[in-house]
Amino acid sequence: MSLELATRALERAVAAGAHSGDAVLVEDESTEVRVRDNAIDHVTQARERCLGLRLFVATEGGLRQAITSTSDLAGDAVDRLAQDTVALARATAADPNAGLPDSGFALDFPELELFDPADADIDVDRHVGDARAAEAAARAVDPRIVNSEGSSSDSQLTRVAYANTAGFAGDYQRAGHSLVSSPIAAENGEMQTDYWFAVARRRSELESPESVGRRAAERALAQLGGKRIATCEVPVIFDPPTARGILGNLAACVSGYAVYRQSSFLAEKLGERIASDAVTIIDDGRLPGGLGSKPFDGEGLPTGRKTVVENGILRSFLLDHYSARKLGLASTGNASRSAGSAPGVAPTNLWIEPGAQSLDELVQTMGRGLLVTKLFGHGFNPVTGDFSRGAAGVWIENGEAVHPVEEITVAGNLADMLADIDAVGNDLLWMGSVAAPSLRVSRMTVAGE
Repeated sequence: MSLELATRALERAVAAGAHSGDAVLVEDESTEVRVRDNAIDHVTQARERCLGLRLFVATEGGLRQAITSTSDLAGDAVDRLAQDTVALARATAADPNAGLPDSGFALDFPELELFDPADADIDVDRHVGDARAAEAAARAVDPRIVNSEGSSSDSQLTRVAYANTAGFAGDYQRAGHSLVSSPIAAENGEMQTDYWFAVARRRSELESPESVGRRAAERALAQLGGKRIATCEVPVIFDPPTARGILGNLAACVSGYAVYRQSSFLAEKLGERIASDAVTIIDDGRLPGGLGSKPFDGEGLPTGRKTVVENGILRSFLLDHYSARKLGLASTGNASRSAGSAPGVAPTNLWIEPGAQSLDELVQTMGRGLLVTKLFGHGFNPVTGDFSRGAAGVWIENGEAVHPVEEITVAGNLADMLADIDAVGNDLLWMGSVAAPSLRVSRMTVAGE
């Protein structure tokens, strides 16, 4: 039914004068439950269906484009949307790089383990039970866990259908499930909060509610008694949750849009060394069960595995069709879009290949320095690579934890940080579609007192 509706919309668009175009239909069904202590804070259930059209009209200077969307999927409403979108396209400026991919659309739809039929009917009571279990486990860790910002359980089931006038049509179903707990620890008038969460395609593969609650409590307790330190230059270790944020910064810099606009410090670095040889970064849209996996991208092109950085050498940008044409390259199958937006670029499953050492071993061999467990703010400039973030963590002396650290800033330049990574941990952690193990940077500025 979804593909039929998308195809019908395109047929009406062509009849109304469209040169070409594509249609995306997204159907979402979600449930979220949040509890505090044993009381239900809120329950949210939602269903949404949205059809998006991207249509092109031919002119001498190139194609003109318009994008529209609607949640009214009645036949006459879809017909009007197609006609209105063609009219809007005629009023826009021509773009010689606009248009659909010429060829290369996905031919196979492998089983990617994105959805378990057993998860189709998870009732609210189960979500309530899991959220309460996480909340109770957090509070049971230590009497110093005195309150909570809540624990939540949610599930989302999504079906995506895509069709274009070049003859491609395909759809897939995916699911996402998560658990999160945010307890509050208090001692001697001081209060600290932290969180832990788990996410998976299948409910059965989620970390248990008890483990989520316990780990969240342990992280909050570990911050009690935090101290500021004097400003210094020392080795810095980023644990997996904070390291994935750094990888996210890098992903923004290898996006084709940032590259062709010259708004990335990596714009001219393809084929050059940008990191230490300890760093290899992979993007794979067909990783079984991956949180970013899908058989085709937002333009119908096949996803797949690509090496972005190989032993420190930048091997590939992440590209959709438009950014690839602007750069004279080929799409990497990284087009991403919602029903109502134009395609953009996003990683699928992006990760740093893990090393051989555990986090404990990275700490022991560091000597003196900082283990970062939290980052705050958005202090990153992709144009220059300048990096400055508020942080909290643990101070290390002689390879051992001494005391928590708070109210500090870690600063440097991402180019230098990547070059100065002298060790990569073996603790690759998936908490989303971007994942990283612990990373040790040999020297950074830590600003304190």
